[in-house]
Amino acid sequence: MSRNHKLLVKNAKQVVLICNNGEKYLTKHGMNNLSVIENASVVIGSDGLIRAVGPAETIRARYSESSFDNVIDATGMCVLPGLIDAHTHPVWAGDRVHEFAMKLAGATYMEVHRAGGGIHYTVEHTRAAAASDLLTSLRSRLQRMQRAGTTLVECKSGYGLELQTELKMLEVIEEARSSLPINISSTYCGAHAVPKGKTVAEATEDILQVQLPRLKELMSAGRLQVHNIDVFCEQGVFDLVSTRAILQAGKEMGLNINFHGDELHPMNSAEMGAELGALAISHLEEVTDEGMVAMAKAKTAAVLLPTTAYILRLPQPRARDMLDAGVIVALGSDFNPNAYCCSMPVVMHLACVNMRLSMTEALAAATINAAFALGHSDTHGSLEVNKHGDLLILNATRWEHLIYQLGGHQEVIRFVVIGGNVVYDNDKTLDL
Repeated sequence: MSRNHKLLVKNAKQVVLICNNGEKYLTKHGMNNLSVIENASVVIGSDGLIRAVGPAETIRARYSESSFDNVIDATGMCVLPGLIDAHTHPVWAGDRVHEFAMKLAGATYMEVHRAGGGIHYTVEHTRAAAASDLLTSLRSRLQRMQRAGTTLVECKSGYGLELQTELKMLEVIEEARSSLPINISSTYCGAHAVPKGKTVAEATEDILQVQLPRLKELMSAGRLQVHNIDVFCEQGVFDLVSTRAILQAGKEMGLNINFHGDELHPMNSAEMGAELGALAISHLEEVTDEGMVAMAKAKTAAVLLPTTAYILRLPQPRARDMLDAGVIVALGSDFNPNAYCCSMPVVMHLACVNMRLSMTEALAAATINAAFALGHSDTHGSLEVNKHGDLLILNATRWEHLIYQLGGHQEVIRFVVIGGNVVYDNDKTLDL
């Protein structure tokens, strides 16, 4: 055994492992029975992977002859896995704060969309923006997420709707991946809306014949890493036929199917996604009972987005019904110009209050299940040996304070660690 390690976090009041038997996801029963160790320590090796988690006395005896690059005394504190945000749109230009006033006055999402706002407004500004400016704003947003405890984030394109800008966005995401510590799962979302002046059929043809073939070339040449394919399957956007064709083409390229479905209208997106072997479907405010059964059987994760339903005053996704049906429930912030939230602790709080999740369910949904929705639960989402050393240290004696204190994460999160490296050292925490 190597004698030198990167990080020792010792004497924590609580260490929340989430899982301890290599589970790739948790359903309802497991989400309410998380693995927690009292008075524990964590060792992260020089390779950034977890080497040991266990009672403080056991770790102290086992590693008495070892040296550590960094030691954090977590006495009176809690340790959790880094949070995972399974759905974001963080690359864009153009300010849409004015639309918030429209929505407060009663305008629906599609009314804003038809008035030239929404996605099309952002597309216009993102197409015109320099890649360097998009990268600057993306870095700022990702660092803000990181300070709120996110250590793995899904990042979508989707504000180009044509080849040049979609690739510009994916290249910006690639640059952020190489220059920031936060882990990124990249998603091609060229079917986020139908471009102005095109029909659904024409937009679908452009994606299938122009955009995806070029994306495949760049991925094969090692110039881009893209993991997922997304389509906004909705009335007035992409119908079931076009959605199926695009998702199937992406799957044949090796991309995970991870798409928007059943948000504003019941489209039977869940049934179709389950049939296609989708890794995850997001939104699902209007999912049918049959769709839930299909998703549970196919092990297709439901990525629920509390901020969207909250801001748009939509019916809440039926999280409790999904859990009862055996669906794998995950959470995402849906960070975008419509739902400007960088904080997974706030997302978990909203999920508890508005979707009636328990705090343990919300934490599992924002860790191991969000990792599963991105195809990363073998490496992320729990504090288990040989997983990535990504964790949070809270200045609290109970981990629940991260969710309980609405908007209080800035005073609760003491350290954020990614790969065994402290990426956020917050000396502004307050004692409870």
